[in-house]
Amino acid sequence: MSATRRFAFLMFHEYEELDLIGPWEMATMWRDYASGPECVTVSEKGGAVRCAKGLQTQSDHSFADCPAFDYLLVPGGFSAFDEMNNPALVGWVRDRGAAAAHVLSVCTGSFILHAAGLLEGRKATTHWKALARMKELHGVEAVEQRWVRDGNVWSSAGVSAGIDLALGFIAAIDGEAAAGSVQHNAEYYPEGIVYGEGGPAAQRA
Repeated sequence: MSATRRFAFLMFHEYEELDLIGPWEMATMWRDYASGPECVTVSEKGGAVRCAKGLQTQSDHSFADCPAFDYLLVPGGFSAFDEMNNPALVGWVRDRGAAAAHVLSVCTGSFILHAAGLLEGRKATTHWKALARMKELHGVEAVEQRWVRDGNVWSSAGVSAGIDLALGFIAAIDGEAAAGSVQHNAEYYPEGIVYGEGGPAAQRA
């Protein structure tokens, strides 16, 4: 554990932008408005990392120089299926994830957690497109939920679900007042509107 709380966000080639940036926004507002942890980004070699939709991002640390952290978030994207076969990345997630107080995944990032052995005997979720594939994995119970907590391992469904996961995580770690402050500053109040079902904006029942 670090003396100062720290939240590390993993980056890898062609990760899905919102998988990381949505929770990053929540986590940095937690830091700024509710005394949350320091937030850092890390990739295998450090430096520039190109996302799935073309956004260029910059990681703060490489695996070699990443400082101690308390929380780790692993994003997804189609490239997660390649990264789950990357020994350097999987080994780092295994070692550093095991030492963290909590580990989170968004979308198909859960497949990286599984490859690292962090989902053994746990419930987890992923993007709906990959849920059937998750159900074929050994040692994990795949569930269809917006986000799931099983002990100190958290996972969410696809893309935007990572925002909901982050808010739930903040509420669990620092209380609902902290999560409420983040939600208020982010103006994140989903209205339950579903487009394309019974009209341009049918209300979810």
